[in-house]
Amino acid sequence: MLKLGVEPDVVTFSTLLNGLRNQNKIFEAVSIFDEMTERGPMESRGSEPNIVAYNTILDCLCKKGLLKEALDLFSEVKVKGIRPNIITYSCLIRGMCNSGQQEEATRLLNEMVDNNISAYNILIDALCKEGLISKAVETIGIMRKQDIEPNIVTCNTLVDAHCKEGMVSKVEDIVAAMIKRGIEPNVVTYNILINGHCLQNKMDKARRVLQLMIEKGCAPEIVTYSTMINGYCKGKRLDKAMELFHEISRKDQSWILSHTTLSCRLCFS
Repeated sequence: MLKLGVEPDVVTFSTLLNGLRNQNKIFEAVSIFDEMTERGPMESRGSEPNIVAYNTILDCLCKKGLLKEALDLFSEVKVKGIRPNIITYSCLIRGMCNSGQQEEATRLLNEMVDNNISAYNILIDALCKEGLISKAVETIGIMRKQDIEPNIVTCNTLVDAHCKEGMVSKVEDIVAAMIKRGIEPNVVTYNILINGHCLQNKMDKARRVLQLMIEKGCAPEIVTYSTMINGYCKGKRLDKAMELFHEISRKDQSWILSHTTLSCRLCFS
């Protein structure tokens, strides 16, 4: 295009960067971004890189762990008067969380011009994965002080973290609080809770949760039944595993995955 005397506009520029990122050609994308901004053909046409282009490069830098460079570019965005959006902050917060820089992630979160629940969910998920559940709960408190209510994604993240730490009894309180605030558990919530009980070999409780989700009109999926069958098999309750398998087979003949799972468990028991 340049050889033909046709200068790329901001759309062409952003599309090229996005394509390189999708092909994991991170350094090529950064190199072209630097070259184009230094050469200044876009400015001559009155179309400087927009926030979409900057977000693409920020994402590239964060994925490569080049967090100092990402923060420097973020500063450039603000100096140029370009308004960061939720994607900008999400890229940076995720990058900081992945590198264990929770305090910096929290600082960025507090700096956000337009508070958005998606960014909070990223931070809460990262805290839970680090085992910092108490800090995740504190973050939810901060959300509420800013009049941002947790959504089902927030709650499921917290439920999953407690289950993985073996605190399944605490999960019942979380779910009750969810419902009280008008957030109905979904299939993901029930699957997490069922898995939590199965991991503790409390299959009767897992079965009650399965029955509850059906009563609430939340249709179990293949993951739900497979988790139950695996739990029964691990607990050497093969009669219950077979009973559940035949029960779901009568409803739907497509449960081949469950059949395979059950067969493997029976063979290696």
